[in-house]
Amino acid sequence: MTKKGFTLFELLVSISIIGILVSLVSFSFSSAQKKARDSRRMQDMKSVQAAAEQFYAQNNYQYPGTTEPWVTGTGQTILDVFPRDPKGVGWTAYSANIGTSTAYCFCAAMENPGVGNASDNSCTLVASGNYFCVRNQQ
Repeated sequence: MTKKGFTLFELLVSISIIGILVSLVSFSFSSAQKKARDSRRMQDMKSVQAAAEQFYAQNNYQYPGTTEPWVTGTGQTILDVFPRDPKGVGWTAYSANIGTSTAYCFCAAMENPGVGNASDNSCTLVASGNYFCVRNQQ
């Protein structure tokens, strides 16, 4: 009479293989999530830039100044609501440098290093960096 079943060694090997596969899948999923959030941040910054340029064209060639409520999303007509960071920490996760009504700069910190176009949030554009910034086009 033969006994049917698995040995302890076979069970341990199976469990370790499953554990390795789960860790690989979770790492890939986490990386994909970071890339998706970075892509969303870039699109948010581009939409803010488009709104500012539209405001510029409609308001005697002046950008919204620091007194404008366009950053908080209340009382303005071009950008309904200022974008929120994909991680849900609000618009304050994005850096705003609004000096006067003749210039602006918005930056978003990226999760993946080197995918942005600025090295810091002061709008010093470089080939690759940890921030993605947009600034006035005029």
